Amino acid sequence: MTSGRDQSRSPGSGASKAAGSWLAAMLLPLLVLAGLASLGAGVRTVSPVEIWQAVTAYDPANPLHVTVIDIRLPRLWAGLVAGGALGLAGSIMQALTRNPLADPGLLGVGSGAAFAVVFGSLLLGASDSGLLSMLAFPGAAIASAAVFALGGGLRGDVGPVRLTLAGAALHALLLSLVSAVVLVRSDALDILRFWVAGSLSEAGQRPLLPMTIVAVLAAGLALAMAPVLETLSLGSGLSRGLGTRLWQAQGGALLAVTLLMGAAVAIAGPIGFLGLMVPPLARRFSGHRLGIELVASAMIGAIILLVADTAGRLILPPGEVRAGVMTAVIGGPVFVLIARRMRQGASA
Repeated sequence: MTSGRDQSRSPGSGASKAAGSWLAAMLLPLLVLAGLASLGAGVRTVSPVEIWQAVTAYDPANPLHVTVIDIRLPRLWAGLVAGGALGLAGSIMQALTRNPLADPGLLGVGSGAAFAVVFGSLLLGASDSGLLSMLAFPGAAIASAAVFALGGGLRGDVGPVRLTLAGAALHALLLSLVSAVVLVRSDALDILRFWVAGSLSEAGQRPLLPMTIVAVLAAGLALAMAPVLETLSLGSGLSRGLGTRLWQAQGGALLAVTLLMGAAVAIAGPIGFLGLMVPPLARRFSGHRLGIELVASAMIGAIILLVADTAGRLILPPGEVRAGVMTAVIGGPVFVLIARRMRQGASA
């Protein structure tokens, strides 16, 4: 389950690094445009001038100002944080497992969050959406810790294949348990609906500020660990020869993924395929340097999620298609394309 990443982590020239930084900076205008589209597009179209007026001179009696500030601005905030976190988590997972098909979902984070939310709401009678979001975070953390243990983390010998298989098994188990609860208790269906396909529609009711802080701290951890993660891509034997403590490096990487995914799920629910699509695009901007790739991944993830959310609002007005559905529509063909390229590379 290795990829060309192993061979592409070799040190590049200073020119390559400068080019990667410049290309990553080119993403900023796209991010600004995606943000403006998120604020302006919808059932009510709001011009950039009106957006500026709503931000600088908010009038609660103006319905356009209320739409921008109270409804769309929280969605923009959630899209930036959740999209960036998912993109970062995807790049870390692919570096950790040396597998271009790796998605943070293989850790069972999404299903762990859904499991915690459904059981917490039924057993504790929790109905507040903010509290349910907080329940998703420990559920994601416990699922990731279980995968790390099952994958050999307690023995200090986590292998990419074992990690992937452990995550897939736990993911299937948790989803089966959630489905069983829904079959027995129909009142859980409404709660589960949000956690099956993520959405930014309830962003104003989510704990945006606390989860933003968590995501920023996790991003800092990931950037600090970038050199260590690059040594992991060389293989366990060579990594040990370079003095890397595998279980600490792998555990730290999984901690960063858990924090990023927990924050994203708490804000937007499970958004599928974003962690799969973003890293290959980010590597085109980074010159295969992981530190730059992580920055590019955060920006591209935010751009894609904001575009998916905006497009979902425009397809079926006055209703909308959930952002998680939109990313799945795009991500399914991307998954097939990457798998076909891997197969052709193996046969060659």
